Amino acid sequence: MSLADKVLAVNNDLPIRTDAPVHSGKVRSVYWLSDADSRRLIQEKGYNVAADAPLAIMVISDRISAFECIWHGEGGMNGVPGKGAALNAISNHWFKLFRENGLADSHILDIPHPFVWIVQKARPVMIEAIARQYITGSMWRSYAKGEREFCGIEVPDGLQKDQKLPELLITPSTKGILEGIPGVPAQDDVNITRANIDDNFEAFNFSSKADIDLYEKLLTEGFNVISDELAKLDQIFVDTKFEFGYVTDKAGKEKLIYMDEVGTPDSSRIWDGASYKNGKIIENSKEGFRQLLLNHFPDPDILLNKDRMPERVALARDNALPESVLMEVSKTYVGIAEKITGEKLTLSENPKAEIIDILRDQYGLID
Repeated sequence: MSLADKVLAVNNDLPIRTDAPVHSGKVRSVYWLSDADSRRLIQEKGYNVAADAPLAIMVISDRISAFECIWHGEGGMNGVPGKGAALNAISNHWFKLFRENGLADSHILDIPHPFVWIVQKARPVMIEAIARQYITGSMWRSYAKGEREFCGIEVPDGLQKDQKLPELLITPSTKGILEGIPGVPAQDDVNITRANIDDNFEAFNFSSKADIDLYEKLLTEGFNVISDELAKLDQIFVDTKFEFGYVTDKAGKEKLIYMDEVGTPDSSRIWDGASYKNGKIIENSKEGFRQLLLNHFPDPDILLNKDRMPERVALARDNALPESVLMEVSKTYVGIAEKITGEKLTLSENPKAEIIDILRDQYGLID
């Protein structure tokens, strides 16, 4: 079996019983179950959700996106071996730690296969909850140009690139395009201030003003839990993005939960601690792949300039990356997953066939 066969690149064509269109994102695909299947699974498996909660099967892929494009490799490699399993394993690890630390639940109810989550439908908070412990990336680029205010927070002069910030900085942005919020442009991924959220909490899908404090608390405490654990492995948690939503539990009580993924190389920057002490940045996250792309192409402006999006799409479509590049990325993902979980990551020989067997035989979701 070739390496390309072990990569799960297409994840929206599984024969899972559903009466809604499959929602396919950059990396994950979501299959909404019928009411009957949702109710049956809740009863059979004893999930702690309302009896009529809508459930979905979320299948991760090995696709890799960067600069809003999906990239592929030579020899039909349309993803990175081990990437999907690594992302899920890392998220599962952190979600479990959050529960053990009494923080909040996640949207995951069950993990039938390393590529698969059974999730409950959440009402998303329309905020990309970003926390930063070091000044780097886009924040450093803005700072170097003289910007000192980030999401309404003043940052002192005299900071150096990649330096630790005086305190954890919460720099939220909009999730999706939100219309009619004073002072917030109707564009995806716009930086917002705490005052924007306070004044328009309902527009961001918060149930109450008090929940803004709760989201900041869960973001900060979640960040600290991951940061402390990574420090034990001599890894630095640089910055990250969390997402939140509301669900209703078995008792009919609404609660704010973590959703999407947390503390992964896709949603966070993670640096090697020993190298950082020696003045060198070694990325154990997708940022390393982004840097690699910037160095690989002669005109990196195509990747950084949003006005050149058509050229960027063509670049990703027409350029198969060397297999060695994707294997280097695989090493980063699998390596950090094994470090964090303390367990060896077993790569499936044929993930799609395994998923179909499990969802048919153990969950009755495939005819």
